[in-house]
Amino acid sequence: MNKNLFVTSLALLAMSGASLANASVFDSFVIRDSGGTPPSILANNAYVPGATEFVISASGMKAGLGSNDINGSTIGDITQLSITRHDDTTRFTAGSGPAVAPYFNVWVTDGTNYAVIANEPSNPAFQSLFTTNGDGSKTYDLSFADISGTVAKVYETPGWNTNSSWVHTLFGPDPLTFGDLASLTIAPPPASYILNAANGVGSGAPDVFGSHVAYGFNWVFGDTLSNYVSGAEGYVVSDFNAAAASGGAIPEPGMLTVFGMLTAMGLVARRRS
Repeated sequence: MNKNLFVTSLALLAMSGASLANASVFDSFVIRDSGGTPPSILANNAYVPGATEFVISASGMKAGLGSNDINGSTIGDITQLSITRHDDTTRFTAGSGPAVAPYFNVWVTDGTNYAVIANEPSNPAFQSLFTTNGDGSKTYDLSFADISGTVAKVYETPGWNTNSSWVHTLFGPDPLTFGDLASLTIAPPPASYILNAANGVGSGAPDVFGSHVAYGFNWVFGDTLSNYVSGAEGYVVSDFNAAAASGGAIPEPGMLTVFGMLTAMGLVARRRS
């Protein structure tokens, strides 16, 4: 190969790798069905081009938008968690789950154990962070400074509801805030960890239905109860992003192959904000 061409090819490859590492890439995926019926994940161009609609028609249904962009960063490193919602939120009771959805789940680890940390968008302290835009859409555009004083809930680990989880052992009993958990590292567990019953990960944990592939950061739609049912028109969202001050980990080639297989099977759909 011509030396100059070889050098140019290497440079282009490096640029491509840098782009993949820094781009805001999310996959839409089903977390859980309801009685065998999964939530619907649809393209929606009614409000803006390229939006995604999540139709949660029954309790128990859950779906997500997952990203590995900030894996390897800490909670305190977060610079932006954002998403814009376009469907009419006024059709729901102000402050209720479907009026302030989606919520987010973050997988965290101490290097051995994993847990999910979630916000509470229906908490009055969080509702002021869901801002209204000029066109009537609503946006979460959150930094660590925005969320540091808000309640952080621990899930998907033994002892999460008795103040005895590994997270509570490190940081104390509930109520905890994101500020309390600032040093926790963002990283999803492997499927083998999720499938091990001893680890206390439930069916509503943010991982891909069937394969149990998980993402470090997730916007989540739906819940176990009916408090996040959307109705006929689903949650229509765009401009989702996750960024942190320290670079996230790039998925290994083997994981990229898995994502490609899942996409081909229709279990996940890759979307670039």
